[in-house]
Amino acid sequence: MSDQIEQGEEFVDSRRARILKRADASNVPLRTIFVTVGTVAAVYVLGMLLYRLRYLLMLVLVGAFVALILNPVVAMLQRWKLPRRGFAVAVVALWSVVVFVTLAVAFGYPLVNSLTHLANALPSYVRKAEAGKGWIGHVLRRYHIEAWVSQNSTKLISLAQGLSKPALALGRGAVSVLLALLTTFAFVVLVLLEAPKIRTFLLSILSPERAARLSKVSALVSRSAAGYVLGNLLTSLAAGVVVFVTLAALSVPFAFLFALWVALVDFLPTIGGAIAGIPTVLFALGHSLSAGVITAVVFLAYTQIENHVLNPVVMSRTVKLNPLTVFSAVLVGAEVGAWVGGLFGGFVGVLLAVPAAATVQVVLKEYWTTTRPSPGRAPLAEANGVEGSLAPGD
Repeated sequence: MSDQIEQGEEFVDSRRARILKRADASNVPLRTIFVTVGTVAAVYVLGMLLYRLRYLLMLVLVGAFVALILNPVVAMLQRWKLPRRGFAVAVVALWSVVVFVTLAVAFGYPLVNSLTHLANALPSYVRKAEAGKGWIGHVLRRYHIEAWVSQNSTKLISLAQGLSKPALALGRGAVSVLLALLTTFAFVVLVLLEAPKIRTFLLSILSPERAARLSKVSALVSRSAAGYVLGNLLTSLAAGVVVFVTLAALSVPFAFLFALWVALVDFLPTIGGAIAGIPTVLFALGHSLSAGVITAVVFLAYTQIENHVLNPVVMSRTVKLNPLTVFSAVLVGAEVGAWVGGLFGGFVGVLLAVPAAATVQVVLKEYWTTTRPSPGRAPLAEANGVEGSLAPGD
């Protein structure tokens, strides 16, 4: 049986050899064609696989970014009183869960309370609007909205009946977001636990010179990420203070809660302020027309100042990027992220745009520094030219 297998292999090898020999005799680069076709097929399959896993890859990128931010905290706990890595990671993970649950309760209770209050007060709002009282009734009477509603009542009823499907889709989306958060949390914990082993393995397979260079670059990247978080935190706190002062001055309820909401969502550069401002302005508008208008004006003014002044200047000081690079990185990140993963991809692109730009700058600067000729040493071509010009007989 083994003899037959060996004979079959020899037959296949001899036939392959004959085919390649005939191709070489005919000047046909058969080997090059096979390698090219195989490379194109492999790249296509890899591209399709990455496109299929794009949402998972974006979650991995976000998790890696969060782990990069939390790793200095874990290292600080290890230097303090928790030398074991597992205990330090457990403390950081528990602290993160407590903060998340606290924020969820802090936002959830007023939200449910506000919705309940709105549901109880809705009949009185409707009666006042029908009677032309209050600012809602004034708007309805001034712009003839009541007549338009009467003429299009059938269409509005059909639209209301069709809102059940988006509500179900919203519920499924909430479940998907929860699962994504749990997956990202587990990935962050695992990365924090295995980070020293991964770093040791990567440094062990490199030469001492390259290992030292990698350590230097990773330290600079970590410092840039920390600077990005610090700069974003400063601008987010400024946004929260502005919103709190505005809502408190207008006597809008839950001023501190909405200030906290704005500070958290404003962590997304450029678009965070707009996302945070929409529900805040709507809530202030429900309190009174003047409060809603003033809040909207304050939000628009502060958003423009933050996007075009505060964010570029603060990021240029903390991440060491010039304002034009910061602004361009955010625009490119949003566009590329939206192209890859839609709305969620746009958020991820905006979140990671500035640290990615800082990383590229660190790598390019390190490459430029290490490949630059030493001072006082002329390049080889120039040295040869000097020697040639000083050669005897010239």
